[in-house]
Amino acid sequence: MPKNIIFTPMTSPGKIYFASDLHLGTPNKALSAEREKRFVQWLDSIKHDAAEIFLVGDLFDFWHEYSTVVPKGFVRLQGKIAELSDAGIPVHVFTGNHDLWMYGYFEEELGVKVYHQPISREWNGKKFFIGHGDGLGPDDHGYKFIKKVFANPVCQFLFKWLHPDIGVGIANYFSRRSRYGNTTEHEKEVFKGEDKEWLVQYSKRVLERQPVDYFVFGHRHLPLDISLGDKSRYINLGDWLDYSSYAVFDGTDLKLCYYQPNEQAV
Repeated sequence: MPKNIIFTPMTSPGKIYFASDLHLGTPNKALSAEREKRFVQWLDSIKHDAAEIFLVGDLFDFWHEYSTVVPKGFVRLQGKIAELSDAGIPVHVFTGNHDLWMYGYFEEELGVKVYHQPISREWNGKKFFIGHGDGLGPDDHGYKFIKKVFANPVCQFLFKWLHPDIGVGIANYFSRRSRYGNTTEHEKEVFKGEDKEWLVQYSKRVLERQPVDYFVFGHRHLPLDISLGDKSRYINLGDWLDYSSYAVFDGTDLKLCYYQPNEQAV
């Protein structure tokens, strides 16, 4: 739970952009490259008015940084992030459940800020609660246990001792066996109802302790905009496998959008 809210006054005409769940690397190299190029095109389309950009987890279907080695590929995305950062646009990257093994490469090489936990921010009097969303809420106890194992320093140290070809090979094997990795015709997520959407339930619990205008999460792979009362909304960013969806805050309101290639982003 974030303890501090950072007040950030916006300066017109800048906008705050949010996107998540690219899962680059799945289901195969060709489709991943196509998705990467589409996302880079979107980043190009928003750089003229972006005050900040938040990439809210699972950019990659697998990512692990060794001391001197990073996974092969994805250079177009990394190059574009570096370009935006060098141009003075703050880019924030959240780790997700597929790419939580980030240890400093993105900060050092791309000039971004990496977050391993949800954060709170405030712009123009609007309070935001931002995070990937994995491991939050009342359920999913099995995954919460696995995440503790993956985040354990001893386990991470032992994994680093595997040769990258072995370690990344093992990860790619399990990636191909996932629901998004073994077919291009996977079944899309469906809305389960507020009582069964655990990130909605989590957001409601947070509201009992602190006011929040917008909860912004990824992980769910389903674009959602749900009212949590008169003054609060839950926004799920969807993904770029099925929706090419993102959210934008213009200083007054936050809304979900869908990117169409070769068109200017909203």
